[in-house]
Amino acid sequence: MLAYQWSSRSGMVNKTTVYLFSLDALSVTDSHHYQELKMERSPKPPMLWDLASGEQKPPSHLELKLHGEAIRSNNSKIIWFPGPLIIGAGPSGLAIAACLKEKGVPSLILEKESCIASSWRMRTYERLKLHLPKHFCELPLMPFPPDFPVYPTKQQFISYLDTYIKHFSIRPLFRMEVRKAEYDNNIDFWRINAGDDWEFISRWLIVATGENAEAMVPKITGMSEFKGRLLHTSCYKKGDDFRRERVLVVGCGNSGMEVCLDLCNNHAEASMVVRDKLHILPREVLGVSTFGLSVWLLRWLPVRVADCLLLLCARLILGDTEKHGLKRPKIGPLELKNSTGKTPVLDIGALSKIKSGHIKVVPGINRFLDKGVEFVDGRQEEFDTIILATGYRSNVTSWLKEEEFFCKKNGFPRTPFPNSWRGKNGLYATGFTRRGLLGASIDAHRIAEDIACQWNSKTKHLPMEL
Repeated sequence: MLAYQWSSRSGMVNKTTVYLFSLDALSVTDSHHYQELKMERSPKPPMLWDLASGEQKPPSHLELKLHGEAIRSNNSKIIWFPGPLIIGAGPSGLAIAACLKEKGVPSLILEKESCIASSWRMRTYERLKLHLPKHFCELPLMPFPPDFPVYPTKQQFISYLDTYIKHFSIRPLFRMEVRKAEYDNNIDFWRINAGDDWEFISRWLIVATGENAEAMVPKITGMSEFKGRLLHTSCYKKGDDFRRERVLVVGCGNSGMEVCLDLCNNHAEASMVVRDKLHILPREVLGVSTFGLSVWLLRWLPVRVADCLLLLCARLILGDTEKHGLKRPKIGPLELKNSTGKTPVLDIGALSKIKSGHIKVVPGINRFLDKGVEFVDGRQEEFDTIILATGYRSNVTSWLKEEEFFCKKNGFPRTPFPNSWRGKNGLYATGFTRRGLLGASIDAHRIAEDIACQWNSKTKHLPMEL
């Protein structure tokens, strides 16, 4: 059992309170009173970890009632946690939990699904591999296994994450979807409503839901009239499900390109909607990853010079993509990424299918028809299935009641990377850098260091056997 001595700055709890976290229950004491947490059975309890056995099990509901001037909440089960609360058990959330643990700071992850890395497990296609070499994608404090390939598969990456949480004993609370999070100026703490009438209270709140929290589905005229299959790439699993079908993929980013390639390899007739200009780069240049080459170039050269060199390599390796309906922006790929967050496509074989005519490039959609679509140039074409490779978006603004740090329009921190990780009143963000897992790891180290300094100075924690 561990004890943490906690002094509240608020008048609502005016005595020094010691929160006891045992293996079997959570209890609260102060210098005059001791009160066990009341247990209540729930018909639909969230999944919790049994710290004694290390296994998950449906718990009893915990209702925290402080004596005297307690914090009250109607019909809520309240848990006051001494360390940071992390929202989201994806790679970003796991990374910050591990870094905090290394600093001796306890943390608690709230995850709306029933597993870690739910996006990777449930919203990705089977053939997915990491687009960047593994050393750019490993989480802090634990590298990938040496026998993993340079570009690990989806299954290998999930296996790595499963090993990661075991190694660092990270135990999220599952099925805890956050409905509201708001800073309470009366007590100088964050109040987070989650799951079935639970309320969590903490001095620190770390938003780790990331850039891809929910699928982005555009509204196109006549969409409801289409009688074929219509799905987002978050529901796409494998090309074999569409064998011999005429399939239209709406979107030409990395996901759209890879889905088209998968469809072609499984004998589907693939067409791809390309509305905007885009940069396509080879995944490797002379055996060196294009991303690694970009990082090296930016150490020595201005971004525009680095862009010129990358585009020269792309032209020599891939040829003139504009001949095939893939026009490039005037701004270079790195400058475009820095200014808009738009990632260049790293080609893994789709471009050769476009050149050979196996993937047909088509313009934007004007409207849906019952059996297909009408394009902006007036042509009509029939399709059996339409797949929306239209990306994802942040959902932070739907539950976080705060408008100074996060932009209400796109759900990203207003301050760009590398200063996008810290807000006010103990609010932090990780996974919003538009720099993938590497950016999330950088955030995790900075946040953990910052919170650890506060933990050591503001919170006198006294580990002791009880």
